[in-house]
Amino acid sequence: MDVSYALYLVTDSTEAILKGRDLVKVVKAAIEGGVTIVQYRDKTSDTLTLIKTANELHEVTKEHKIPLLINDRVDVALAVGAEGVHIGQDDMDLATTRKLLGEIAIIGVTVCTIDEARKAAEGGANYVGIGTMFATPTKKDTKSVIGTSGTKDILQALSAMDQKVSAVAIGGINPSNCQRVIYQSKATFKGLDGVAIVSAMIGAEDPKKAAIELKDLIGKPPPFASHGSPKKVKDIKTLLEVVPAIVKRLGVENPLCHNMTNLVVQNFAANVALCIGASPIMANYGEEAADLAKLGGSLVINMGTVTPDGLANYIQALRAYNAVGGPVLFDPVGGGATQVRRNAVKQLMAGGYFDVIKGNEGEIRTVAGESGVQQRGVDSGASTSSEEDKARIVKRLAARERNVVLMTGATDYLSDGERIIAIDNGSEYLGRITGTGCTLGTTIASFVAVHREDKLLAALAGILMYEIAAEQAEKRSEVKGPGTFVPGLLDSLYFIHKQAAIGKEEWLRGAKVREMDV
Repeated sequence: MDVSYALYLVTDSTEAILKGRDLVKVVKAAIEGGVTIVQYRDKTSDTLTLIKTANELHEVTKEHKIPLLINDRVDVALAVGAEGVHIGQDDMDLATTRKLLGEIAIIGVTVCTIDEARKAAEGGANYVGIGTMFATPTKKDTKSVIGTSGTKDILQALSAMDQKVSAVAIGGINPSNCQRVIYQSKATFKGLDGVAIVSAMIGAEDPKKAAIELKDLIGKPPPFASHGSPKKVKDIKTLLEVVPAIVKRLGVENPLCHNMTNLVVQNFAANVALCIGASPIMANYGEEAADLAKLGGSLVINMGTVTPDGLANYIQALRAYNAVGGPVLFDPVGGGATQVRRNAVKQLMAGGYFDVIKGNEGEIRTVAGESGVQQRGVDSGASTSSEEDKARIVKRLAARERNVVLMTGATDYLSDGERIIAIDNGSEYLGRITGTGCTLGTTIASFVAVHREDKLLAALAGILMYEIAAEQAEKRSEVKGPGTFVPGLLDSLYFIHKQAAIGKEEWLRGAKVREMDV
């Protein structure tokens, strides 16, 4: 029997999920919709009931020529002649399980660490079930939630081994995140062979329809990944040559920039968007996002004000933009200042895909999961890191998330996980005014909306326009300090926008950009 782990159904017989329906009929419908393998999981029924239900399920899976695995209970698998079992770290050991079931049996092992995965592969497991991906009520003995980054680390380790083992992800996976799970979990030489689904099919009103939808989704890349260019320019000179055209294009297309930002900077952010040629809307209510996302613009999620309702709205909007491939920029303002904010960062990172993550050193280190980061409010705090250290963390985070990451500071570090660029433009006044970092986020998001084929280049264009405008504003005779700098910055942004519209590129001569190799 050929085995495909692509759409892996794990059953759940609890009343809250099954809702009084017949499990066998639900599984049959899901198989008809495209399920490729079934695991019968029931931790509460007696052995007689388990064998009876497993026999009924096996008749269905045999009819459709797909394997039936039994969770944990090797005796039940033997009694019904199932194709294999799935065992956890606290169940029967792999060697004994293999001895009892034989060499042709399919044996899967739950793993949540690299060490567990290696042992399973060395022990002859056919596949590993990696998780828990996201927090879920269906599995109460979860050791840890590892997310896409933890899954990627495990896949990277498995790819370096001589033993070949398949891998599926499990835990909270559903139609809204299955594509992102597959996309962001992919290691250099190994990706997931499938996703394990529980309630999204067992609890669905129409399991067949749910399976058809999931099968379609996992068979294609996510919308936000569909704009990638196969060959990305690395040469700084060549990158800079394209920047004026992108600035001009922004003015022509006038993209919508949807800002979910803190109240302190809404007016400033809207004015910056208008001056660069974008069309701003300040809308913090998540219900609006589905309609706004269809308009072809971008979204900024600025974590300046953290509340439970705010987080729920952010995640709703994030998923709406992810669903149509609309670019999303995440600004984890003060992410390392309090435990509430650190938890909010984790919640948002688990909630969807961010095309760009922008923050100061403390914020970027918090997103990367480093311990011991303590910001004083929204300030990054004193840095003891070298330029190379900062560049490395930006590059690692971008590679982990498969996106673009910007660490701001006296020197900005920008990476897409492959290329790493240092930008030395800017003005001291930018650090003396509330909201300049937030409005840089608005600028970058606007640029990514019009140049999705190379998001790093789009971000670079936005940074240069903003920071060169800041340098020009600082030199204006009427600018005496931070108070007069703000209108000067808006004027300079507008001036560059107008220059670009008529093909003038002189403003870009002030670009201070370096390629780094770390």
